[in-house]
Amino acid sequence: MKTTAFTKYHIAAGARMAEFAGYNMPIEFSGINDEHLTVRQGAGVFDVSHMGEIWVKGPKALDLLQRITSNDVSKLYDGKVQYSCMPNGRGGIVDDILVYRVDAETYLLVVNAANTDKDWQHICAEGAKLGMEAGHGKELYNASDEICQLAVQGPLAMKIVQKMCAEPVEEMEYYTFRKMRVAGCDAILSITGYTGSGGCEIYVANEDGDKLWAALWEAGTEYGLKNIGLGARDTLRLEKGFCLYGNDIDDTTSPIEAGLGWITKFAEGKEFIDRALMEKQKSEGVTRKLVGFKMIDRGIPRHGYALAAPDGTPIGHVTSGTMSPCLKIGFGLGYVAADFAKPGTEIAVIIRDKALKAQVTPLPFV
Repeated sequence: MKTTAFTKYHIAAGARMAEFAGYNMPIEFSGINDEHLTVRQGAGVFDVSHMGEIWVKGPKALDLLQRITSNDVSKLYDGKVQYSCMPNGRGGIVDDILVYRVDAETYLLVVNAANTDKDWQHICAEGAKLGMEAGHGKELYNASDEICQLAVQGPLAMKIVQKMCAEPVEEMEYYTFRKMRVAGCDAILSITGYTGSGGCEIYVANEDGDKLWAALWEAGTEYGLKNIGLGARDTLRLEKGFCLYGNDIDDTTSPIEAGLGWITKFAEGKEFIDRALMEKQKSEGVTRKLVGFKMIDRGIPRHGYALAAPDGTPIGHVTSGTMSPCLKIGFGLGYVAADFAKPGTEIAVIIRDKALKAQVTPLPFV
């Protein structure tokens, strides 16, 4: 298994560790509910160094990104971040990603850990069609093994991070970033995250990981900063209705089905992969949709559980589900037949052969 620049600190803190995307990662420290509420109410730090970072540079950079991503990259300006996805040419999704514009010919793609190799191969294959070369010092470069990343999340997060920065950062806009010094290290400070509770993500070179870690805890002690594992990361994102690749979206789901039409832009001249198919889906509708639901009956939905109509007719399946630490009820996401996708619709979750009542709910849950 791979390790991150911070693995030794997680082990020293007594984290429950497990393999995730080929890395030895912390799943929980003090417990998922405690960590979850810490981020909703205060501040927590996640090691997300397993995420992938791919540079796209040169005069053809925008052309490539307009081809391989669903969102309109031409709308970005220097210092702006965009959520997007990469269609796979078969109506599904290669990955959902973040696109950072450094300047007109320099972009950073942040991709899901488990998909880094797949994404890299896809990007290189499409780049080659435009004459773009891959490798160190080339237009396409996979820097994933050189960069570590911490997500500092929660309503108190930026007060902590401000103590490590010489310039003001607390008022930075959502989905913007700066290349700047953080804790004396060259860094990218990005007002993004996967929790919906505010905060940022900090990217530094692996060799600066120890320095960043020490400074963060020195700054965070007075604000009750806590370590947060991947378990709470999942419950936090689910309460906000954020998709998880491999569960809610994958190579078989289209962004239109997944409710990601807002990142699927049919801009003039943007001939992205699967554009014609997605335009058809948007105009004619889809047969299934990803929805949020809350349990009415007592029960905890889990990935893979069947979803049914009140009369027992199968209508879909759960993609993500658990007990909400904030709402104290079972909740989840799942694909249902389009006729059952309207908020307020009653459905059933099949748990241990019993049909338990649930209701389709608007997102986010909290």
